[in-house]
Amino acid sequence: MRLPISLVSFIILGLSTVIHAAEILVESPDKSIKLVFTDHNDLAQYKVVYNGNDIIKPSKLGFIFVNAPSFYKDFKLSEVSRNAVDLTWQQPWGEQRLIRDNHNEVVVKFTHTKDTDLSFNVRARVFDDGVGFRYEVAHQGDIAITRELTEFYLPDSHEAKAYWIPGQGRERYEYLYNQTPLNQVNKAHTPMTIEYPNGVHVAIHEAALIDYAGMSLTKQEMGKLTADLAPRADGVSVRKKGDFNTPWRTITIGDSAVDLINSYIALNLNEPNKLGDVSWVNPGKYIGIWWGMHIDKLSWGSGKKHGATTERTMAYMDFAAKHGFDGVLVEGWNVGWDGDWIANSELFSFTQSYPDFDIEKVTDYGKKIGVKLIGHHETSGGITNYEAQMEDGFALYQKVGVEQIKTGYVAHGQNLKRRDEKGIMRYEFTDSQDVVNHFIHNVSTAAKYHLSINTHESVKDTGLRRTYPNWISRESARGQEYNSGWAPPNPPNHIPVLAFTRMLAGPMDFTPGIFDLSYKRDHSGGPEWGNSEYLRPLSTIARQLAQYVVIYSPIQMAADLPENYENNLAPFQFIKDVPTDWELTKALQGEVGQFVVIARKEKQHRHYSGQDWYLGAITNEDARVIELTLDFLDENASYQAQIYRDGDKADYKTNPYDIIIENKDVKKGDKLSLKLAAAGGVAVRFKKR
Repeated sequence: MRLPISLVSFIILGLSTVIHAAEILVESPDKSIKLVFTDHNDLAQYKVVYNGNDIIKPSKLGFIFVNAPSFYKDFKLSEVSRNAVDLTWQQPWGEQRLIRDNHNEVVVKFTHTKDTDLSFNVRARVFDDGVGFRYEVAHQGDIAITRELTEFYLPDSHEAKAYWIPGQGRERYEYLYNQTPLNQVNKAHTPMTIEYPNGVHVAIHEAALIDYAGMSLTKQEMGKLTADLAPRADGVSVRKKGDFNTPWRTITIGDSAVDLINSYIALNLNEPNKLGDVSWVNPGKYIGIWWGMHIDKLSWGSGKKHGATTERTMAYMDFAAKHGFDGVLVEGWNVGWDGDWIANSELFSFTQSYPDFDIEKVTDYGKKIGVKLIGHHETSGGITNYEAQMEDGFALYQKVGVEQIKTGYVAHGQNLKRRDEKGIMRYEFTDSQDVVNHFIHNVSTAAKYHLSINTHESVKDTGLRRTYPNWISRESARGQEYNSGWAPPNPPNHIPVLAFTRMLAGPMDFTPGIFDLSYKRDHSGGPEWGNSEYLRPLSTIARQLAQYVVIYSPIQMAADLPENYENNLAPFQFIKDVPTDWELTKALQGEVGQFVVIARKEKQHRHYSGQDWYLGAITNEDARVIELTLDFLDENASYQAQIYRDGDKADYKTNPYDIIIENKDVKKGDKLSLKLAAAGGVAVRFKKR
């Protein structure tokens, strides 16, 4: 007799008892992915099957609470509802304007066998490129979660490669990525990417992180990882009142590495825009008084080297206006930077400027020449101090015409400072529940003042830019500032890793475009710093250009000093030309940590016709030749390919400036051979004729 899929019999050998375990299946629209829920052995479990093979083996679900029965065992499964969705929605800005949401959904219920008042639902959506599921718990009263029991039991852990950074560590997300066998992962932040020998790639992450703790992944045994929630200051993971939903747990699956980039699961699992009309959110490019501080030419604090002066800002605005940039970022304008500013979070004012910076004079000047001041709020992790002044700071910026703010939370060792209701200072993790809520409070409050937020040292991106489109970018990774000489520089493989890990989460304000690749800065930091001669970007100049296409952000900085661009106007032209808002994005080629090639079509917007394509390619320390077929170009159109590539003598150690700029006539289907030097790159504008 053939049993229905909802009831499968398991016979325990040696016993006459037959245990019936429910099994509920939901498939992707193309049927390549199957998500199966079971209550085998009275445990709430799920597994994921991809093209007939387990990609997630049977894995537990549930919670442990402080003062409530655990959701752990003695549960039976039933089905609540099903749904199928196929729709297309539009982003106000993004790496792609139109996003297709095509999934099959099931809601299942796990009910305790001995106390039917104990139950929880799991809502799951299965796409052609992966799975998302979340818990939906109906519970009256206060509840405290100590552990979320969600498992991700991955097969063949000794053969699979994992790309990961430490979870809940001193430097938040600002680490170089480890490449290890899967069974050597300890505690990892998400997104974490796994590569199998047959080419299948899997990325585990989360979506819609709201009023909850951020999830890391902790090793339990061979291939088995469990959710590890960042603790609150009181040691509990999450506190809730009444009914609650968790963030979505996401598993993206592809036959190749680039399939992960071409997925939009996290965005599809977030709620639509809550802000209404967001026409005031403007993508664009900016320069800033920033890099000079990192290379020790200027200072954040007041004094002779103070960077944020009225005169310097106006000079930067002149440069921005001359070359078509939208704004100038100014760091260090406000009182609080003197002394050990990382430790002095309680001293920052968000309305009082230093005497040598006149914010109204600067912004009035910017209005005359068409350049906006980009605001800056460094908190040094002082959550309570910032929240007490936040609206006053936003009101000031709105008054003078600021549209975007870069916020910062430099606080090492997971020591963000929050005073509780009794005035006691508490120290929080970057992704603890209270800090997660602070970030959302920050962007939602900013929206009332028509301000966009670019958060640095922030919690990871989980697709919330769909719900709050003014959360325009963030850092949440090891960015360009590590290449300025105060730390060991990012190795050449860093960006080809970021593209398949961190960048799966969303936009990153990496701050590309360093043109001075010759400065030397000795440091006595020890052998881990390497040769002091190379304490600067390990890059060719062509690679710096390619970053504007490969590393997506709707706001991009030309990070170097203006004089370094004035001295290199030919390659600077690409930075001036490249847009930051896109109609289409296609990851074409790449392998994690080796190389990546991405093409993007510009969105029609202000100065952009919507006709041109751009391409960026970046390699690790290995030189390589990339063969491309230009299938992404529009039909029945001709283009001038404006190519910025490494010269024959380019070498990131000895000759990073060798660049060839050439033009070729091309059309859809033509082939292009691109030679990349070690730590090099290529940037192309396909200008439609």
